[in-house]
Amino acid sequence: MHLGARHGTIEVIAGVMFSGKSEELIRRVRRAIIARQQVQVFKSHLDERYAGLYRISSHNGAVIEAIPVGTAAEVFRQVEPETEVVAVDEAQFLDASIVDIATEMAARGLRVILAGTDTDFRGEPFGPMGTLMAIADGVEKLTAICLVCGQPASRNQRLVDGLPARYDSPTIMVGGSESYEARCRHCHRVPRKDEDQTALL
Repeated sequence: MHLGARHGTIEVIAGVMFSGKSEELIRRVRRAIIARQQVQVFKSHLDERYAGLYRISSHNGAVIEAIPVGTAAEVFRQVEPETEVVAVDEAQFLDASIVDIATEMAARGLRVILAGTDTDFRGEPFGPMGTLMAIADGVEKLTAICLVCGQPASRNQRLVDGLPARYDSPTIMVGGSESYEARCRHCHRVPRKDEDQTALL
């Protein structure tokens, strides 16, 4: 990486699953490529859905090549000197140091684009996403459609055997439409240990 005359920025694309985050990240990356900018794309190694480990795929089928990483430090180490734009998908799975690393890359003149799910299945901030949104120069928060009532959805409903996952379930469980639904705040359900799951359907 190198210091240059460019003014770096941090852009965050946030929202629930099925809201088009990866699609928007791919759109921005493709526009940067058309503008003849040098782009590197990274993704969490935890997400192998749809296009496999070395690609990012949106739910509508758009695909771009990506470098899988396990930590934020891996992103920083692999950015090449000529790179102008760094895009990271599934940023919620990275460790908290992605905040400092994104800030450092922007300070060096890079355009940093980060996409991720901002809340977990409980409706609580997911990983570093809340802080990334706070320090970003621009945030686009996307919604999906609630599969229960059809209103804009801002929550991820995790389902286990068709029932809402309990609050004490693991935070990270990678899955697609078989395990998650987009829901609005009103229709989102997270039973506590002593609650009947079926009563919350």
